[in-house]
Amino acid sequence: MAKTKELSKDVRDKIVDLHKAGMGYKTIAKQLGEKVTTVGAIIRKWKKHKRTVILPRPGAPCKISPRGVAMIMRMVRNQPRTTREDLVNDLKAAGTIVTKKTIGNTLRREGLTSCSARKVPLLKKAHIHARLKFANEHLNDSEDNWVKVLWSDETKMELFGINSTRRVWRRNAAYDPKNTIPTVKHGGGNIMLWGCFSANGTGQLHHIKGTMDGAMYRQILGENILPSARALKMGRGWVFQHDNDPKHTAKATKEWLKKKHIKVLEWPSQSPDLNPIENLWRELKVRVAKRQPRNLNDLEKICKEEWDKIPPEMCTNLVANYKKKVLPPSTKSCFAEGSNTYFPH
Repeated sequence: MAKTKELSKDVRDKIVDLHKAGMGYKTIAKQLGEKVTTVGAIIRKWKKHKRTVILPRPGAPCKISPRGVAMIMRMVRNQPRTTREDLVNDLKAAGTIVTKKTIGNTLRREGLTSCSARKVPLLKKAHIHARLKFANEHLNDSEDNWVKVLWSDETKMELFGINSTRRVWRRNAAYDPKNTIPTVKHGGGNIMLWGCFSANGTGQLHHIKGTMDGAMYRQILGENILPSARALKMGRGWVFQHDNDPKHTAKATKEWLKKKHIKVLEWPSQSPDLNPIENLWRELKVRVAKRQPRNLNDLEKICKEEWDKIPPEMCTNLVANYKKKVLPPSTKSCFAEGSNTYFPH
């Protein structure tokens, strides 16, 4: 629609003078040959701003109407993977031509940001039902129940893992040693670690050498689990947690744990986010990256040193807040029948 011609200041002043003289909108419009709506708009503007000059506009008008914004938000809400190009095409079909930059600005004004989609395991119905069963059974457990749990897991530590993504502040001198990250082929190698912790602090950390099978896993438990439980003063009635790796659920491993009178926490498959030790692994990797180990022997030494330095308070807080991990209110819909959604931790 073409923009209407602006009235001159003399005409605007005359409209206001006639209004002050007591004339009505229709009479003024008829006398001056203008629309009643135009006369009304000028008089309302004069009453508000006490002047008739054309006021400067705050900026370019929005290219997308409120209705178009509502349509965009509805599409993004229903399908978060919608691209800006998809939205441009949909608006074009509706008669509004905009660029991808305009779409991006609109989404940001509405409080949305573009983020990388989290990668999560593909869940089967059995995994979803097992996870829901675990949540229902433990949702109302007190903090004392989780204090009695000895959490465990394995992780891979790469020589130049987190280092490879670190950023630096610089002007020039891109290749100054202070501004570079040392790299080698294939990431410089890695080591596998087994560790455990409780609300009282970290237990022993074990370097897994070679490929771990059931026999090696039982040997690791024999050398580390009971000493860790004693050092952490777990007391009577403590429970051991490990995931459903085949080495963990092997018949020989179950018999070994039963023989040692170690009670095991029943654990749902495909639920790494439920294990608070994942937070400690992240903390360990950040700490190790800051020390920049130069070889695998150095990496192992630093890992054990930094693992022992993790403050018990951090472990206590992880366990104290564990109830929030079991089933946050915002994620109950993840367990809808047929859903394949994973917890967004």
